[in-house]
Amino acid sequence: MSENPTVKNSCSFCMKEDYQVDKLIKGPSDDIYICNECIKLCNSVLGGTKSDSSTGSSIEKAPIGKPKVNMKPMDIYKHLNDFIIGQDEAKKTLSVSVYNHYKKINNEIDGDITLDKSNILLVGPTGTGKTLLAKTLAKILDVPFTIADATTLTESGYVGADAESILSSLYQSANQDMDLAEKGIIYIDEIDKISRKSENPSLTRDVSGEGVQQALLKLLEGTKVNITPQGGRRHPQQDGIEFNTERVLFICGGSFEGMTKKNEIGFNSKKVEKDSEIKKIVPEDLRKFGLIPELIGRLPVIVQLNLLDESDLIRVLTEPKNSLYNQYKTLFELDNMSLKLEPDTLPAIARETLKRKTGARGLRSIMEDILTEVMFEAPSRSDILGVTIPAEAVSDKSKVRWIKKVMKEKKTINE
Repeated sequence: MSENPTVKNSCSFCMKEDYQVDKLIKGPSDDIYICNECIKLCNSVLGGTKSDSSTGSSIEKAPIGKPKVNMKPMDIYKHLNDFIIGQDEAKKTLSVSVYNHYKKINNEIDGDITLDKSNILLVGPTGTGKTLLAKTLAKILDVPFTIADATTLTESGYVGADAESILSSLYQSANQDMDLAEKGIIYIDEIDKISRKSENPSLTRDVSGEGVQQALLKLLEGTKVNITPQGGRRHPQQDGIEFNTERVLFICGGSFEGMTKKNEIGFNSKKVEKDSEIKKIVPEDLRKFGLIPELIGRLPVIVQLNLLDESDLIRVLTEPKNSLYNQYKTLFELDNMSLKLEPDTLPAIARETLKRKTGARGLRSIMEDILTEVMFEAPSRSDILGVTIPAEAVSDKSKVRWIKKVMKEKKTINE
């Protein structure tokens, strides 16, 4: 740690500051440092072995929890309910699929029976919780997790991040424990954005669409790939380490805009929003959208997420263990202040989110819009006990009410 608390030293390689790592070792001059994580990484690249912490070496293996991959479907579902509002059918399907996946890799199957991988495709509009579901599953099971954006991937040999670089990210998230990494979860977002432009196979190479789909096939199926420990592309002369994707659970997500709605008839047809009216997706729909049949076959579990309504958004704001309202209340409490939303404020925030069509993720931007000016000013004011947010503050931030101290009367008033 820094000797002077006002000065934050950082690793000269990864740029992490002293509070973000376990150890920061000073170099030959005052402005050069290396952290314990970069030392471990260098040791791995050079072929060195991981030292036992009992030897007193500065290369320490980060503590890793034992994966909880034996949880039953109902247990997984109950834990998901603590963090995810609504989407009951999706949570049940995910719970069963995840349970079956880890049951397969934890048991040897005798005879001629081969259990295929249960990779998952999440389909739903933006803000319905696709990424949150994948993150929460990894947290519940205590397994490594990484996210990749399909739109940033390219075929091997082209400029950009190739599909195999995802494995290096998962390896890093497992603190370079290969056995643990191979039991991890990879979430590939925006998978619908790499659909080919037509149903006919392309006669030319497609760097960001069909070509990437082809590159993902062997990873999803289960194969052994040489990766670089530190990530990035592996040069032909560069040594790599073997990563077997057979046990990795791949979850892909996409909005597939327009595919889940039934055709509307007539000039005054109402927009389809009810769960009962959402079209059930089948593999043929995915093929017509532009996913190649081989990729569809490697994503056998299709999970559809529904649009959240006003009541769902209110629950998202308040009910989860890590709800947005609780997060902001905690931020104010750290400054010894209170934050109160009036009863009509929650529905007003939910309605504004529905107007913006941003789903649950839009709730944070609205809260930030309301509270940014308050959070800027409040920490510098000693006369403030807290703030109250009325419904009208959603459209007019000046309506936020300060709760001020009244020293003489020893009571509080609303400004």
